[in-house]
Amino acid sequence: MSMTPDDARFFLRRAVGLAVRGVASLRTRGWSATLAQARLRFARPAMPETAPLYRPQATPFAPFALPDTLHVAGAAPRASIVIPVYGQFARTLACLRALAAHPPTAHAEVIVVDDGSTDETPDALPRIDGLRYHRRAHNGGFIAACNDGASLARGDYVVFLNNDTIPQPGWLDALLGTFDAHANVGLAGAQLRSPDGRLQEAGGVVFSDGSAWNYGRNAHPMDCRYAYVRDCDYASGAAIALPRALFEDVGGFAHAYAPAYYEDTDLAFAVRARGLRVVYQPDAVVVHDEGGTAGTDVNVGPKAAQVRNQATFAARRRDALAAHPAPGTLPSPAVLHARQPQVLIVDALTPHPDQDSGSLRLVNLMRLLREEGAHVVFLPANPMHDGDATRVLQQLGVECWHAPFVGRLPAWFREHGRRFDTVVLSRHYVASEFLPLVRKHAPQARVVFDTVDLHYLREGRGAELANDTALKHIALRTRGLELDVIARSDATLVVSDVERALLGVDAPGAHVEVLSNLHEIAGIGAPFAQRADLVFVGGFRHPPNVDAVRWFVDTVFPSVRARLPGVRFHCIGSNTPEAIASLALVDGVVVHGHVPDIAPFMCGARIAVAPLRFGAGVKGKVNLSMAHGQPVVATSCAVEGMHLRNGEDVLVADEASRFADAVVRLYEDEALWTRLRDNALANVERHFSLDAGRDVVRRVLLGKP
Repeated sequence: MSMTPDDARFFLRRAVGLAVRGVASLRTRGWSATLAQARLRFARPAMPETAPLYRPQATPFAPFALPDTLHVAGAAPRASIVIPVYGQFARTLACLRALAAHPPTAHAEVIVVDDGSTDETPDALPRIDGLRYHRRAHNGGFIAACNDGASLARGDYVVFLNNDTIPQPGWLDALLGTFDAHANVGLAGAQLRSPDGRLQEAGGVVFSDGSAWNYGRNAHPMDCRYAYVRDCDYASGAAIALPRALFEDVGGFAHAYAPAYYEDTDLAFAVRARGLRVVYQPDAVVVHDEGGTAGTDVNVGPKAAQVRNQATFAARRRDALAAHPAPGTLPSPAVLHARQPQVLIVDALTPHPDQDSGSLRLVNLMRLLREEGAHVVFLPANPMHDGDATRVLQQLGVECWHAPFVGRLPAWFREHGRRFDTVVLSRHYVASEFLPLVRKHAPQARVVFDTVDLHYLREGRGAELANDTALKHIALRTRGLELDVIARSDATLVVSDVERALLGVDAPGAHVEVLSNLHEIAGIGAPFAQRADLVFVGGFRHPPNVDAVRWFVDTVFPSVRARLPGVRFHCIGSNTPEAIASLALVDGVVVHGHVPDIAPFMCGARIAVAPLRFGAGVKGKVNLSMAHGQPVVATSCAVEGMHLRNGEDVLVADEASRFADAVVRLYEDEALWTRLRDNALANVERHFSLDAGRDVVRRVLLGKP
């Protein structure tokens, strides 16, 4: 594809911005960290890998046993897997072997309902240990067999699985996990793949005349349009789960569609009529040999009922279908989410909420938008699939875009820009690159600039502390860039009243709102007596964190260690430079680097320290500890704009000797420790919880009154 003027302008802006930031990074982070950051920005995006499909070996039947988690032994199972069969023993055997080879974590039972098979099915299946085999007296068709199986089920959930499927490892846990992770879900459907690995269905679309569309058919399963949890019109009955009580309440699969076809579509509409959601789960992968048992020709055989039953369905669900798109409409994310506010968020990289507070804030912002009924689309500026970090967002229901499905970013905006009601641009250097594209290709969208923190304030303070003239010039240039983006945006988000007051002076005409850090309250955690040691948490791509830890270890910790000989200082943070790693040589200092689960340190360490000497914004490390019932000793800079009272919510000290005194005092005084813990939890609930940010999100991002 040839370079367009849009492309040229975008890449020129990007090149200039990267060059300027590279110079600043060299002065503050050094060569090693700067090169690591450059690799992240310039890495060549690659197609994310998909796990190879599992297929059991087609060997002659021999009796075998289902694993312990797939048969009932006393307590009722969480799920009952109902497999209706009529002949086709080889397919049934392959399905059961796949279940046995990769059993779920959840306890389940397997019920095979034999609808009158005349092959080896009735002889072989009773010889599978742990399998519940039920033979119907007469052949009644798919619906009758499924309803019989559900009547025998003992699980909390009933899971319908076709016998011409090969469920892949982890499919059932992912399917059931949908009910745990998402509110108000009544039915969850799997991602169906064809035997050749291509998508067969990523949730179904139903048109106003009752006709249906297998969304994503023949596409790559990692295609961004199909890889996120999404409400769908229906999910194919080849692999679905729903609460057993709900299935009974709606009357099971409707007999009006006997012997088969459209019963799964009607079931989804019945679930929604109860006020519940029908959700597609891309992590529940099931290979489906479509037509393996009923054929594919709609003119003859069992498949002919599909045409007849469409009319029956259209008549039964006429009122609900009136709101669906007209037949012939090409399904796309823009169409499927047309009844929701659509919000695009662009940031430099995919957020890693376990590594830095800005990422945690952004992910919780997405969660809050989803709670408010918005559809969220995320586009990283790099743009790369970032492994588990991307998958976490997709499991939240966020439509994540990445290479190779993005292509050139200007072209992506030309294709998608018109569907967004709001575009959030995070960080001034990202916003300056993307603002022209947004204004040109999404002129209808409200543009919100999310500062994350005011970079020019942080850089200016760092330059003053270092007394570095060059850094002062860089901070002034950042100030000009940041204020320019603010002037060209419809609204600007800052994280504290301190920053809003500063912009009241520096950008008096701007619409500025405070959306601070967003945290879920973890609770009080372990009591005083069961906690020990000190902890610091912060990513080390952030220069203030490097300076803070070095200052604490060099000037504060020796005094603390002298008075508390057994105490240890745990230093946690990703991208650990040599200047921090070398501190592990200091007696009592433990440098952990990145840890995948920070909860044990939040719940186990007695005190968190936040010894920052410069910076801006609201410090997530302080919020995070407080949300876990862990009191904090901090500098004035670290608690700026956080509505915290010294001696009541936190202990504040800026000089090394006073910081050490505060740490020792709090470490030994259980009454003070308990008071700070309780008051800090209340502070987070009041100022930094998701509910605290809800009003701003509604007004500024969603345009609600």
